Amino acid sequence: MKPHFEMFAAYNRWANERLYDAARTLPREDYLADHGAFFGSLNATLNHLLVTDRIWMRRFSGDGPVHAALNEVLTDELDELAALRASEDARLIAYVDSLDPAAIAGQFTYRPITNPVEITQPLGPALAHLFNHQTHHRGQATVILTRIAGRDACPSLDLILFQRQSGMGLR
Repeated sequence: MKPHFEMFAAYNRWANERLYDAARTLPREDYLADHGAFFGSLNATLNHLLVTDRIWMRRFSGDGPVHAALNEVLTDELDELAALRASEDARLIAYVDSLDPAAIAGQFTYRPITNPVEITQPLGPALAHLFNHQTHHRGQATVILTRIAGRDACPSLDLILFQRQSGMGLR
């Protein structure tokens, strides 16, 4: 199971880098405008992804920033957000690298922000959720990019392309 999560942690960084590179091509007003996505703007969507990753990493590791809302906007400056994203992606990769099979199979306990009751569950499925959640909202971000700048606005974020380019998941 650990190689699976290592692949997803590396894929997560790769996909985020590609997404942020595409976002850098947009005019600032388009980046900040509400485009009808779940969190409205591309900026708010990218902030949500970073905030929720930080929330989950704090739940998993007991360390990291504390956030009180899923729609918290840390910054509206894309370069600043990209630096925070890169740091969190590196933190996630290091965390996954630190896990052993017993830890992945083990339990952890946390309190959700939206319904603060104590929940205990296995780490592995929650880690899978974190990566799935990223993919879900990156899909929304690519729709925003496509609406603004056309079909070629964002390069492919397909996992299979990452696997071919990196060699991960092919063995």
